[in-house]
Amino acid sequence: MMSTSLRQLATPVLALALACGSAEDGPPDPAELGAERPAPETVRDGPPTALWETVDALRESASAHYDVSDGGGRAWLVRGPDQKPYAVSNTPDRFEIFYEVGPHGIAPGGMVYFQVSPFWEWTTPQVLGPDQRGYTEVTAESPEIELHAETLDRQLLGIEVTGRALVEGDRIRIVYGAGMAGAMPDRYAERDSAFWIAVDGDGDGTRRFLVDSPTIDVRPGPAAGLVIQVPTLVRPGERFAVTLAVIDAWRNTGLEIEADVELEAPPELGLPDSVHFAPEDGGRQRVHGVAEKAGTYRLVARASGREVQSNPMVVSAEGPRVLWGDLHGHSNYSDGTGVPEDYFVYARDVSGLDVAALTDHDHWGILPLVDHPALWQGIQEQTRAFHEPGRFVTLLGFEWTSWIHGHRHVLYFGDEGPLVDSVAPETDSPQALWSALEGQSALTFAHHSAGGPIATNWEVPPDPHFEPITEIVSIHGSSEAADSPNPIYDPVPDHFVRDVLGRGYRLGFIGSGDRHDGHPGAYQVDPPQGGLAAILSEERTREGVLDALRARRVYATNGPRMLMRFALGGHGMGSEISVAAEGKDGELAGPLFVQVIAQEPLHRIELIRSGAVVDGVLTEGRLEVTLHREIDGLRPGESLYVRAVQEDDGTGWTSPIFLTE
Repeated sequence: MMSTSLRQLATPVLALALACGSAEDGPPDPAELGAERPAPETVRDGPPTALWETVDALRESASAHYDVSDGGGRAWLVRGPDQKPYAVSNTPDRFEIFYEVGPHGIAPGGMVYFQVSPFWEWTTPQVLGPDQRGYTEVTAESPEIELHAETLDRQLLGIEVTGRALVEGDRIRIVYGAGMAGAMPDRYAERDSAFWIAVDGDGDGTRRFLVDSPTIDVRPGPAAGLVIQVPTLVRPGERFAVTLAVIDAWRNTGLEIEADVELEAPPELGLPDSVHFAPEDGGRQRVHGVAEKAGTYRLVARASGREVQSNPMVVSAEGPRVLWGDLHGHSNYSDGTGVPEDYFVYARDVSGLDVAALTDHDHWGILPLVDHPALWQGIQEQTRAFHEPGRFVTLLGFEWTSWIHGHRHVLYFGDEGPLVDSVAPETDSPQALWSALEGQSALTFAHHSAGGPIATNWEVPPDPHFEPITEIVSIHGSSEAADSPNPIYDPVPDHFVRDVLGRGYRLGFIGSGDRHDGHPGAYQVDPPQGGLAAILSEERTREGVLDALRARRVYATNGPRMLMRFALGGHGMGSEISVAAEGKDGELAGPLFVQVIAQEPLHRIELIRSGAVVDGVLTEGRLEVTLHREIDGLRPGESLYVRAVQEDDGTGWTSPIFLTE
């Protein structure tokens, strides 16, 4: 049997990899994954929310000494003549993988590890139940070779060399899904899903992954739904685009279908009655119309008995333009699904976003970005390739994954930027991160700041130049306040964003997905989970987006594309109003304007003043609500913002208006 010490050494990478959780199944239990909060007597200097065991494991991995035999050899996938060259989402399959030993061999007691993607729904390989899913046969090509295989953790199989040493050219055959039940691939379609092979050649417990581990594409399942997206605000006489997509049951794209989708829209919009999808379209189409007449429009798409309504489109010469963005998400370059190219395709051609950023982790995943510059280079290349000012804005980004001070993602507004290491002691604090970004056109965003998987250390004030915005909602839930719909899991007292506004921090609000399923901009409604950034910019350019973010001309939703307008005496969301300059006797009064045009019927609209809900209006299922209020007695240090909640708990939050001296 495998020794206890080897079992313990085999698990840290998987435990760390899983800690970010699934985009839909909810977060994993940190205690189950070895990322539990340390007991009080083990806490070191730093915030009480720090996960020191995780930090230590990452630092140990970063400084590990590798034997020349670690990570040696090569591996490849073989598909039988009766098998397609790809797998199908959520459909059992059989996978035959060969590993060939490299020139430095593998000593007795050494290990070969077989790991399917540890982040999603691949069946865990196991060797005990031939009639059960994931049954895996491990055999050696030579009868002289003795091996012992054992499941070590979720999605991880260890193969110990128990007999003679393996020498160059020896081969191990791994048949994953060898039984009648097969093995279940991921439910999320992706290209280049890896069958990771790692080797501990000298048996000291330190393993290295083969960078060229074999991969397979996972194709989507059958068509199960439609997506239709339209711009939120269009000027009269302006040409606009309608984004249409056919998706499977897990919102995967790339379906090779032949279909006609009926499009119901007023004739004054100049849209076709139907849209044809050819197999080469991948289930994605884009058509254009012209908005000739002012008004609010909701389009309908129909196909094969399915019907879906678009988000509202307002045709008006008034008000700021709304750009929809998802500024936070992951690919399989860290702990997500799919390759960067497909991430941007989904953002642009399925979700119909205006702005997108891919923010893979600096230190999280099988191959950390900080140790593999080719991956970071690849992200930069794809970000540059998809950037199309006027149509689709891409932002270069990464996630500074601090398990001491909380996670922040970093966005650059040019084609290049440095990757700052959150694990290295010299750059493991927010102040050091901001110092490393000096001279860069960059912003940072704290996220899931009120709770799991780790809360933000708000004792460090956000840098006003680099961090004028915070992400208050994502797939993890809402960090706005404990009384918001779907609050974040494992909340930490006094860490909600409403609490930190009380500290005097002036932060605008955005949402973003933090999705790991390859579906930026997607939104599920049961329960409503997701996140989007509404960016008020007339220009669909990096410069326009940066100006809006710096000025806090933004609002957040947990997925629905509602139009929100909010102003106090002519000052819009994100503004700072001087009480001394515009008030009287140390106080300010003025008219408050609120307008919400929702995607689904509204339940309530609330005004939050300096940490308290002071005005809640039940909206009785209306889709559009305009409110006028007089507000007085405002003093320096106060803040105001609006929260709008649909009947389905889809929610939007305006950025606050701040009162200053």
